[in-house]
Parts: sequence; C-alpha cells; structure tokens
Amino acid sequence: MKNICLIGHGMMGIWHSEALQGHPDVRLHTVVGKDLQSVSAFAEKYGFANASNNLLEAVNQPDIDAVIIAGPSESHAAMSMAVIKARKHLLVEIPLSMTVESAETVVEAAERANLALAVSHPMRFRPERAALLQRIQRGEETPRHIHGRFFIHRLVNIGATGIKRTWIDNILWHHSTHLVDLGLWLVGGGDPEKAEKRIRNVKSFMSALDPHTGTPMEIVILIETHDDQTLLATGSYYGKERIYDTHVVTEKDSYRLDELTAKLTTGAGTEETITEQENAWAISRDFVNALNESRAPLVTGRSVLPVLRVLHKVQAEWDSQHGTQDIPGRPLVQLQQPVM
Repeated sequence: MKNICLIGHGMMGIWHSEALQGHPDVRLHTVVGKDLQSVSAFAEKYGFANASNNLLEAVNQPDIDAVIIAGPSESHAAMSMAVIKARKHLLVEIPLSMTVESAETVVEAAERANLALAVSHPMRFRPERAALLQRIQRGEETPRHIHGRFFIHRLVNIGATGIKRTWIDNILWHHSTHLVDLGLWLVGGGDPEKAEKRIRNVKSFMSALDPHTGTPMEIVILIETHDDQTLLATGSYYGKERIYDTHVVTEKDSYRLDELTAKLTTGAGTEETITEQENAWAISRDFVNALNESRAPLVTGRSVLPVLRVLHKVQAEWDSQHGTQDIPGRPLVQLQQPVM
C-alpha cells in the first residue's frame, strides 16, 4: 500500500485523484494547497485523509511514500527538490522545469538518492501511439513529418477549471514541451536522446512580450534531422478557435489525433479513441505500478531532458533578441524555496 501526497488541486490534481481513487495499492494520504479551506473541501470530495497548506510539513511525513506534483509550472523544480530532500518518490507534472539547468539538477538529485522520478508526458501514454511506436521500432514505418498544434485564447489567465489563476502558462516551456517531446520520442523509436543526436537544425520564432499578459503569445519551432525528417510545433494564445492536435506522417500512412475530440484520423478513416482525461489517468497509475513492481516509470526524468535542451536553444535565441529576463510564469531562477 502506497501513501500518496498530492501537491496542487487544479485540473491535473483532479485527474490524478480520479485515477487513484479505489486503486487497491493506494491510500490518498494528504493533499496540499495554498488555501486550507478549499484544500479541505477537495480532500473530502476525492477521499484524501488529510489536507494541508504547508508543503514541507506534508512531504516530510514519515508515512508518505510518494508525491505527485501538480502545482504551477514555475514551481515544479523547487517542489521536486523539496520532495527529493524528503526522500520520497515523485511524479511531476509537465514540464519538469522551465530551465534545462534546473531540470538537470532535479534529475541528478533523484538519481543520487535512488528515487523514482516520473514526469507526466501524456502524449507518450496514448495506446494508439504505442502501436505506432512498435512499428517504428520494428522498422515497418518511419516518421517523415510530425506537426503539433496548440491554439487557445488566453488573454485572461483562466485555466481549464474555469477559475482565474494567480500564475500563467508559458507557450514555450509548457505547451510546446508536449509537442516537441512527442516528435523526438517517435523519431527516436522511444528514445528521445537518440533523436536529439540526429538533429541537424533548430529554427524558431517566438513573439515579443504581449503588453497585456507580459508573455510571448505565439511560437513556431521547426526541427530538421540528418535523415531529412521534420518536427514542427506551432501555437498561439490568441487563437479564438481552440485547436490541440498532432499529425504524424510516415511513408505508409498518416495519423492525426485531435486531443480535444478524442478522434484519430488515418488513411482508413476516423475512429474514436480515449479522451484526454482517460489518457491522463494512465500516468499516475503507471507511476504507482512502477513503484510496486520495482521498475522505471514509462516516462523518466532523464528521458525528458532532450526536449528541454531543444527548448533551451529556442529560449536562448529569443533572449538574444529581446534580452534575458524574468517574465510572468517563467522566473529565471527555478530552484527557490517552494511556497505553499
């Protein structure tokens, strides 16, 4: 029986809680958030035994076995280090961190402590992609072009729960992480580092700071490999039509997955697949099962470093044009003491 502590109770906190409710090997022990009243209400609704607004006290409870971090993106690295210091296994929501340097620090610290470090990269969990990956690994298909799109209207910082948040997304270090990682993972046949070594060129555009939000709102990333494969990620926070999909083209077929409608279109037609929420449930369940089976989780911390190194190049190009600076949702220092 694993005692689980959850940090954060937004949309992903809800989905992780739903996934582990009724799991025979899980006790939902403690949920942590800033406002004790709302955290207590969440604990009662989803079956946590305890609620807390003190992160360090919560994760250092001796009977906690593992921690799921679903707080604001810019807090992930600092929260991860606090959990590692408490010597607990951890599952971190995407992104692991918003600088490559702090991500490397987290990965190395977890490995030195012999702790499991899983990262929530949901696009690697989809069952239809598992079948495609197996064909790629067997040499039956080769990705030629992979295009991921994320368009949403986010001039006001309201998240998926419909509640106005005190923090803001980052189009490069949050949403582009999903899309670029998928491309590297498939091109590398399940090994993003292998794909990273084959990169010939990375080209990018990221807009200047929007005067209302203070963040870049548009992005294009184009990656070329030495094998003439292309990975493309595009997105905008100005988009009135919400779009979240990926299109994988091989020499034999194409696979366009609409994450929002849960529909997969191939050369054979369109079929329904599992929802984004159902897919997310697999992440926390894999984490718990990995701990029980003494194996590595499906997505390890080290396996996500290649995508963060690519994003680092894009950020460095933007910094050279606009100046290195703190922006809302992405402070330059990621390893400050966690607040909560």
